[in-house]
Amino acid sequence: MNASDRTPADLLRSALAADPARPLVTFYDDATGERVELSVATFANWVAKTANLLQGDLAAEPGDRLAVLLPAHWQSAVWLVAAASAGVTVEIGGDPADADLVVSGPDTLEAARACGGERVALALRPLGGRFPQPPAGFADYAVEVPGQGDRFAPYAPVDPDAPALLVGGTELSGAELVERARADAAALGFTAGSRVLTGRGYDSWEGLSAGLFAPLAVGGSVVLCRHLDRLDEDGLRRRLESEQVTRTV
Repeated sequence: MNASDRTPADLLRSALAADPARPLVTFYDDATGERVELSVATFANWVAKTANLLQGDLAAEPGDRLAVLLPAHWQSAVWLVAAASAGVTVEIGGDPADADLVVSGPDTLEAARACGGERVALALRPLGGRFPQPPAGFADYAVEVPGQGDRFAPYAPVDPDAPALLVGGTELSGAELVERARADAAALGFTAGSRVLTGRGYDSWEGLSAGLFAPLAVGGSVVLCRHLDRLDEDGLRRRLESEQVTRTV
């Protein structure tokens, strides 16, 4: 990856330039049997559309606070990089009442209603499906995102030293996030081409790093597993083999 990368958006651009066709995020939900694989190019397309939704329809500006009430999921990973691309600060599990915007999964809609700004809901259904009945007071992500542009350009350059992520009481700028992700990758033995399987949630830096940022920082990929505890030992062994996993976290 490019040593000059200083934001998550920079890391994604470098990954796209290096090999757009390689897998980046492979997602399993062992409660539903869902499997979704996104190449670097497909992931980047989702990020661009989501960043355009944020900047355009939702009128998010650099420095705005986005409360993210989402589990570990491929769409959550998209939102993390999209927010960084637009200069929006992500607060993992943040108080919606104090946020400028909120993005919520189906299980946290009531809490998300405390946000006085724009609210977006994700059904988290297989293949990115929409809600059967849109939740009142929320934009349905699956309805709003398909029509967004496939390329994104921020209205103003994103400041790498501005706050990008708040998780577990720690605030990181984009540059600090990238530096910490690289350090984690080195400590965990991730290198270019590493295939990392993790069942950690996205409610801690360790989960976010192992499940997205550290593999992205070094040109690796992630097999992100939700409800991994429902998979028996033989099923896990088969997954490790079929996905050609090189590291587990």
